This record gives sequence, structure tokens and C-alpha cells, in this order.
Amino acid sequence: MIDGVVYQPLRRIADDRGVVFHMLKASDPVFSRFGEIYFTSLYPDVIKAWHVHTRMDLNYACVSGGVRVVLYDDRKGSPTRGELNEFFLGEADYALLHIPHGIINGMRGEDRQLSLVANCATLPHDPEEMLRYGLSEAPFSYDWQTSAPSPLPTGDC
Repeated sequence: MIDGVVYQPLRRIADDRGVVFHMLKASDPVFSRFGEIYFTSLYPDVIKAWHVHTRMDLNYACVSGGVRVVLYDDRKGSPTRGELNEFFLGEADYALLHIPHGIINGMRGEDRQLSLVANCATLPHDPEEMLRYGLSEAPFSYDWQTSAPSPLPTGDC
């Protein structure tokens, strides 16, 4: 696992009225501060990649559909520099993925339906603190068609 990345299965509480999806509390070890919450959606097989934040940490949870999230550690001095991690987030694998700043990341819609990902970021969006790479411009190679993670264990429902 890339240094500082945390994958934490989350609770879902279901009853006959619907489901409560827990995500992040101020008392959680990965919580450092609140910047903003936003949602991003991905259509099936759509790729949103690559970007890296210089100061903002990300906290992702996929509440509908499913996505593959790919992380690459390009941080100078990191004990895991050069490592790549893949995660599947979604309804079947409901979890929080904490991504520290400095980790290059991207995601792909892996479900047959629209996927919805929540991000509780540690800073409000600032385009000046983010770097973007094109799909083939990142400082590593990754093939979205042939690489695929194994789904991680499902959290309690």
C-alpha cells in the first residue's frame, strides 16, 4: 500500500425505508480538516485521469455504481515512490479511500450504470494547487483496458 493511503470499509445501515451510507466523521483518524464536499459522476467505461493535488487530501466513497481508482506515488522522498495501487469502490465494496496530497490519481466507471463518487476534500477547490496530466502524459504507464483490480471485501450492511 502506498504510504499514507488508507482503505477503510464503511458501514451501511439498511432498513425498509432505504440505506444510510456512513462516510467520514471528525473523529476518524484520517480526518484532518474540512474543505468541501463534492460529487463526481462517471458513465460506464469513462476515464477521469490523471491529476495530483499539491496540498489537498482526498477522501473518496462511491455511493452508487462502481469505480476503479488508480494511485501512483511520485512523491520525492516517499518510501513507496514508484508504487501503483488499484482499488475498486462501489455499492458492493463500500469503503472510504483516503488519498494524501502528492499522489497521482485517476478513476474509471466500472459499472453498467452511472457511478457517483463523493469526495470530502481537506481544502476548497483551487485550480492553482492541482496538476493535470493527459491519459498518456503521466510519469508512469497504465493500461486501463488490461489492468483490473480484484474487488476488496464488502463492508457490513
